[in-house]
Amino acid sequence: MTRTCIIALARFSRAAKILAEATGGDFLAYSADAFPDAFARYDRIIALMSAGIAVRGAAPLIRDKWTDPAVVVVSPDLRYAIPIVGGHHGANDLARDLARLGIEPVVTTATETQGRPSVEGTAACHACDIVNRPSTRPVNAALLDGDVPLYRIAGPAMVIAEPQVSVLVRKGGYVVGIGCRRGVEAAEVVDAVDAVLDHAGIARQDVLVYATTEKKRGEGGLIQGVREIGGVLVFVDDAAINSQKGTGTSRADLIGLVGVAEPAALAVSRHNEILCEKTVIGRVTIAIAR
Repeated sequence: MTRTCIIALARFSRAAKILAEATGGDFLAYSADAFPDAFARYDRIIALMSAGIAVRGAAPLIRDKWTDPAVVVVSPDLRYAIPIVGGHHGANDLARDLARLGIEPVVTTATETQGRPSVEGTAACHACDIVNRPSTRPVNAALLDGDVPLYRIAGPAMVIAEPQVSVLVRKGGYVVGIGCRRGVEAAEVVDAVDAVLDHAGIARQDVLVYATTEKKRGEGGLIQGVREIGGVLVFVDDAAINSQKGTGTSRADLIGLVGVAEPAALAVSRHNEILCEKTVIGRVTIAIAR
């Protein structure tokens, strides 16, 4: 459920209550703790104040556009709504929603100002998540210059995408990282995945994608196992895997990696949080992140 709050100075509390009623949001009186509190608890923040105050309040808290809340500044006279954080991640939509109150949305993201679609907007329209998020930069840049094709591939299927191709998949909250020994059978993969998901209380349909190292592109049993589960398997490059922190020790250092199951899951996850540390079942290693 999307949670919204309105942060406002006491003198603007009347206007804040109008916004709260229109959006179903909570009113937070402005204080030194207001922005840290809002970033921790809300998905969307309306800052009823000058842009300068809002920027200074939000700036120290910004980490990642994929996890930060959407922040929209609304001028105290309720004339303008200006997205300042997360334009493609809810802020633009929130600003447009406020237009029904007579507030003019001031949208500055490049694709919108040029009347062009964005990867994030396309994913939202199709109820999908973006697996390889860094790809949105080159693809959105390309969309400014012309049309970019959108392909729908019916599964079971495998997709190997280059860095300038955005992969959209059905929504799900979890990423399952998989490591395996050479020559693993599909049935071993299916049994291991199901065992760990069952122990974690997670249904197959709640998994966003399955992730492993690109070094496993030739493992037919792994690929077939994920296909039988009905999942999407993505191959994570070495640099992305080795950039992950906080994973346990692994024999994968023999192939130049800090690990496979845990770092592969983290590399694709939205919140970069391990929910289930790696579990070894026979010749398969499973980890779950979100």
